[in-house]
Amino acid sequence: MEAVNLAAKFSQISEHWQPRIVAQINDLHIKLAKVEGEFVWHSHADTDEFFLVNRGELTIEMRDGSVTLGHGEMFVVPRGIEHRPVAATECEIVMIEPVGTLNTGDAGGERTVADPERL
Repeated sequence: MEAVNLAAKFSQISEHWQPRIVAQINDLHIKLAKVEGEFVWHSHADTDEFFLVNRGELTIEMRDGSVTLGHGEMFVVPRGIEHRPVAATECEIVMIEPVGTLNTGDAGGERTVADPERL
């Protein structure tokens, strides 16, 4: 067993909105992603979604408001809530989701990563 260096793992990611699996805890994946610009509106009917900002700033837009997160801040989007992550400049995020959760939830489309790469 070894410690995971998040900076080293993030340095291996070059594409935006392409989550990578960095660890697994029971039936949960811990994923890393670099994001910039707007993602798609989507929801997850059966699961909450955890976001933690490692670097930069992330706004999570919801139909009834938004939450802006800076370095070290986290937010949980409750299941069933339609949301869209947005980052004006490149941002590094950590997500915790059940194994098999699609990044685009119910929206599908070209940004869906069905089988994220493991770092």
